[in-house]
Amino acid sequence: MLKSYLRHRMADRKVDDVLDVMKMAGVSRNSVNKLFRDKGVETMKIETLMRICDALECDLSQLVEYKPDSKTKS
Repeated sequence: MLKSYLRHRMADRKVDDVLDVMKMAGVSRNSVNKLFRDKGVETMKIETLMRICDALECDLSQLVEYKPDSKTKS
């Protein structure tokens, strides 16, 4: 499972709207909404995540975090 920290990075950069992130990164609104709502992050392309990281001047680890599913632990 991937956990999104887009809202935190937006607050750090004083970016108020997903439209601003979309324009800054040159990515689709759907992609930014996935991160913003923290739903469907697993289906995003790494290229898209990197573009958002570049726009928000952050590392990938500051934007998303991988947390193993408790179901898969055995």
